[in-house]
Amino acid sequence: MATKLQTLLKQISKLQSQADSLRSQEKVGVIARIREAIAHYDITSDELFGEVKAKRARSATKPAAAAKKTRKAAKAASVAKYGDGAGRVWSGIGKRPNWFKDALAAGKTAEDLLIAK
Repeated sequence: MATKLQTLLKQISKLQSQADSLRSQEKVGVIARIREAIAHYDITSDELFGEVKAKRARSATKPAAAAKKTRKAAKAASVAKYGDGAGRVWSGIGKRPNWFKDALAAGKTAEDLLIAK
């Protein structure tokens, strides 16, 4: 029985190595597609990671115990209601963003900017 177990463990190890290799090969293609999309849409790192960076910076400045005491329940993320087709969206809650005001000034209506669901 020990030999069967050893054989299976060797097969598992070999398959894991093959899976790791395939994952590495796929990762190269995924990274290339992401870079292409970032270049095509002129996405900045702040647009991509800005909110995450800000949260990390805030949490790094507070001690863990103090952060737990002052942490409020997180609000549910608002669903985007308006978009300009260039990746900028607005939920319709709060102050109107500049891109929305500029689109209205250019003759578009709020209905033109609604995101189809």
